Amino acid sequence: MLLVECRETIGLPVRCAEFIPAPLLGEIGPARDFVVQAVRGMRTILPDGGIAVMRSPGFMIRRDLFDQALARAAEEAGARILRATRVLRREEGEVVVRKRGEPGEGRVRATVIIGADGPRSTVGRWIGSENRNLIPAVQWRVPLCLPAEFTEVYFQPAFYGGYGWLFPAGREANVGLGRKKGKGRDEPIRTVLERFVSELAEQGKIKAEPIRATAGWIPAEPVRRVTEGNVLLVGDAAGHTHPITGAGVAQAVLGGRMAGSWAARAAETGDTSLLGSCEEEWRDLFGNVQQRAFERRLFLEENWDRLETALKTSWVAFREYYADPGPQCHCPRYGAETG
Repeated sequence: MLLVECRETIGLPVRCAEFIPAPLLGEIGPARDFVVQAVRGMRTILPDGGIAVMRSPGFMIRRDLFDQALARAAEEAGARILRATRVLRREEGEVVVRKRGEPGEGRVRATVIIGADGPRSTVGRWIGSENRNLIPAVQWRVPLCLPAEFTEVYFQPAFYGGYGWLFPAGREANVGLGRKKGKGRDEPIRTVLERFVSELAEQGKIKAEPIRATAGWIPAEPVRRVTEGNVLLVGDAAGHTHPITGAGVAQAVLGGRMAGSWAARAAETGDTSLLGSCEEEWRDLFGNVQQRAFERRLFLEENWDRLETALKTSWVAFREYYADPGPQCHCPRYGAETG
């Protein structure tokens, strides 16, 4: 197996709020150096100041170390990793790549191609399966004033189609927000983040002293086709991120395990039609969760002007979110609605 990684150092820069649901830890293997602290649950702060508390145990992690632990496990299993190498195009049945700092291009002939290349997937474009509903997100790492055991999610009218967050990580915290433009809310997202950080600092929760900043895109997609021929998408490239919460680590890890298993079978037998079974397995586990969340998102965005009411049926902290009408969750073990 060959893994083509565009970054020189795997996992950097970090574009993640860095929370994982507790059961996921058992899927990773013996490595634990990436765990920063335990989390007991999530507090949702409503526009009127009300708080909804949800038990969702998990861990705050160092996402760079987490990704590096997965890479080491892959190498120990026999994978070869080409770092600082970018995939350029697919040509005559081969994948064309270029390693940074080296002249010329390289070519790889692959029996199976797995696109795990993020929300703006190059591989996804090859098969006409791209994320169409991407939400911009920005985040600061800041000092935390007091230790905390709960993640916090904030809904405000200014955060159209998204929310703000404060995720504790030892003596520091990740503070960020995802937000769409629209409904007359076209202020630059970084300006909105700066104001949000100032509000949290005034409340004595954090210090408004950014240690580092990052930004990225969060897919908020319905279930869609992610296989064609010998190509299979997974993780953010497949739009597997939860459309309401933005959670995607658990889905990526489990989806990656499925993809690797079915890809191996396809390569061994020469039957790439087996990749369709990976898509079916994913849909069996997460498809209903994904589709319901996307429908709830559409309702929430359409009713943003009555946010308090719309949240009761559109946010995972409320019992009404899980009530009919709407498909039922098939994978409660991994906190697919919250992780």
